[in-house]
Amino acid sequence: MLPSSHAAPIIDAGPASLPSSGLLADAFSEFISASSLLEASYRDLQREVRQLGFELAERNAALTRSLAENDRMRAALQQIIDSMPCGVLVLDTAETIVMINPEGRRLLELGSAQVMNLRALSAVSRIDFESLVAGSEDRLDNEICIACATGKRWLAIGRRKLSGVSASQERVSANAALKSIWILRDITASKQAELEREAARSALALAEVSTTLAHEIRNPLASMELFAGLIADDPVNANQWISHLRAGIRLLSGTVNNVLSIHGGGNPHLAPVNLTACAQGGVEFVQPIAEQAGVLLSFASGGDDLTVQGNENLLRQIVLNLICNAIRHTPAGGTIEVSLKGMTLRGDRRALVEVADTGCGIPHYLIDRVFEAGFSVNGDTPGLGLAVCRRLMNSHGGEIRVSSRVNCGTTFQLEFPAL
Repeated sequence: MLPSSHAAPIIDAGPASLPSSGLLADAFSEFISASSLLEASYRDLQREVRQLGFELAERNAALTRSLAENDRMRAALQQIIDSMPCGVLVLDTAETIVMINPEGRRLLELGSAQVMNLRALSAVSRIDFESLVAGSEDRLDNEICIACATGKRWLAIGRRKLSGVSASQERVSANAALKSIWILRDITASKQAELEREAARSALALAEVSTTLAHEIRNPLASMELFAGLIADDPVNANQWISHLRAGIRLLSGTVNNVLSIHGGGNPHLAPVNLTACAQGGVEFVQPIAEQAGVLLSFASGGDDLTVQGNENLLRQIVLNLICNAIRHTPAGGTIEVSLKGMTLRGDRRALVEVADTGCGIPHYLIDRVFEAGFSVNGDTPGLGLAVCRRLMNSHGGEIRVSSRVNCGTTFQLEFPAL
């Protein structure tokens, strides 16, 4: 376009419109300063990169060493587990068997069989592991008896939940975290030892029973032999000798019952029993023994007809033991009184049987030991009768007590819950 075509003519700026050299110098100076800052920043960045690279290399080296140490520890732990004297079985959250050590394979007789889960393990080992899972955890007392080529074998199997397993890991099987560890122990030797100890205890108990019976029946048998000879040689006084013979037989019966009670077990069958009739029958049963010893034996019930929950034969045995004990410690001419009465104690109906004698009494320092099995005040008996009484009273829910004064006599009290 020509200058003449413009409404306003173009004004040529000319040299005066160009920037001054000072401005250019300032701009160039600022550029130099900015470049210096960039170079410094770049150098700092390079130093940081080098430092980070050094730290990363150190951490990579440390991680490599840690992984190597973990591998060494894993190998060492695996060796320890493989050499353990008990079987070890590890499961993950998917109920997959992660590991079985050699002892576990031997105990379960797996051989080279590959088992992946508890169902396969149950099929091969013939042990229902799935039912054990349903039981309580953290137990080592699941005892299993299995048949093997050499006979029966006992295993103690228990499992323990690993504490690092979370509920979310149990729900998500993809994590495959370890869930539980099972411990298997061969307890065949201890079971056999237990059976041998039980057999030894049985043999010892049998020996004790035999010794006690031999000691207790020797004298009555000798007396019975004597009375049998007197019956044959002296028919005139046969009734007297027969009475003594009957007393000896009843003593033998009581001795056998005591031995069986002290060495026996189990709970007796209880039913409603007329205690008055039972106690009176016991007194009548032992009357010939009292007559033979020259002791006056009497019974008094005061007209009370009391019923208790008990075993009639055992109740009669208690009365027999107490009266025989009184006869042994009461001189000829003394008395033994068996009495029975009912009473109310703290709102409960009770039945009380007392056996009181005028014998030599029991020293106060021995009174607490009279119910111990094997203890005898004079040392002339095996000391079973009173121990049997206490055991039988406990089985009847009753209580036996004793009070005594030396040279004055002794009183035993039997207290029963009355019906």
